[in-house]
Amino acid sequence: MSDESKEIVLRTVRDKKVKFIRFWFTDVLGFLKSFAITDSELENALEGGMGFDGSSIEGFARVEESDMIAKPDPSTFAILPWRPNDGAGVARMICDIEDTDGKPYAGCPRHALRRVLRSAADMGYKFLVGPELEYFYFKDSSPHPETLDAGGYFDLTPLDVASDLRRETVLTLEKMGIEVEYSHHEVAPSQHEIDLRYDEALKMADNAMTYRLVVKEVAMKNGVYATFMPKPIFAENGSGMHTHMSLFKGERNAFFDPDHEFHLSAEARGFIAGLLRHAREICSVVAQWVNSYKRLVPRYEAPVYISWARRNRSALVRVPMYKHGKENATRAEFRCPDPAANPYLAFAVMLAAGLKGIKDGYELPGPVEADIFEMSEAERERRGIECLPNNLDEAIWETSRSELVREALGDHIFEKFIANKRIEWDGYRTHVSGYELEKYLPIM
Repeated sequence: MSDESKEIVLRTVRDKKVKFIRFWFTDVLGFLKSFAITDSELENALEGGMGFDGSSIEGFARVEESDMIAKPDPSTFAILPWRPNDGAGVARMICDIEDTDGKPYAGCPRHALRRVLRSAADMGYKFLVGPELEYFYFKDSSPHPETLDAGGYFDLTPLDVASDLRRETVLTLEKMGIEVEYSHHEVAPSQHEIDLRYDEALKMADNAMTYRLVVKEVAMKNGVYATFMPKPIFAENGSGMHTHMSLFKGERNAFFDPDHEFHLSAEARGFIAGLLRHAREICSVVAQWVNSYKRLVPRYEAPVYISWARRNRSALVRVPMYKHGKENATRAEFRCPDPAANPYLAFAVMLAAGLKGIKDGYELPGPVEADIFEMSEAERERRGIECLPNNLDEAIWETSRSELVREALGDHIFEKFIANKRIEWDGYRTHVSGYELEKYLPIM
């Protein structure tokens, strides 16, 4: 943290009459946490951070070791446009969590991503990502969701009644310094997408957390409810977080090779092969909820089978077709993550899998352009096409054996994450659902 960056923050707070500064950070599950300080405390906080009790934060410390330090990152300073600006404005900074001795805290998801990014940097790479976070608008947050519209993909008015909500959300994001590429109605009724401009992974994880809050704040302000739940409506498409990825060396896209038939470099082929080989073991991190696996089923534009392709959107990894003169756009799109994942951990394990493929020289199999859902089980077996885990229990079992995920997340986060997900699965497994009561009670 430079003296110049701290001075810029202090000067902005004075000039813009900011009274409250919220310190944001995430727990292991990716829920945003926050506490506020006043402007009079800001200079000291920038210098030494602010202490807090971490014992009640999911995946953080036990009671006997609960003292933590939230160290703000001045580069993340932004005024919150939806808060009153009447001479007592509100801003935020995203924090790294440290132990009281000033060392990075092992349970901080932002630190976990930083560590994997350093591994990439040691190999000469910069990791860029572009996630597409889909979400739904509902009339309220009741357990019987009621949609706002019956629109479909790219629909405009009158079917797309939420276009003004998206417009306000985009403008709010831009006021906070977050660049947006485009926004549109998605396939399912009341489903939407706003795409953030491709950026470095740590900044993008920060932006994704901000994006989720802004979508919800704008919805609430307008009397509706926004959710990033992966599959809130039966028999409709769920919400994904298709993540576009590439590695850069300086200003050069390391994924591009003009002489390869698909314009993919050896690094790109190794990276994609790593994603494919480790897909099952990282799945619980990028699709971390019981509900995530209601989305990852056939026929709803979500991947089920582990393969890659260029045109085929039923594949797990898609490589968009190369356009002449667009070398820097060469990328891989990983399609199983959903928008309720912790973006810091999700980007960390995706990068770890890709780097493993490069380092160990994984061979990339040929693309599968045929519709995998139309193949027989015997045909898929003949082609060596495996499937993603069917449910959270299976996904957690795969992750629990993964040295790659343990190394990427660190022992602390790895063990806390696994323990939490096992509790979630056990709660789901023992719950008596409405489906069971409706189906079985009248006949048994």
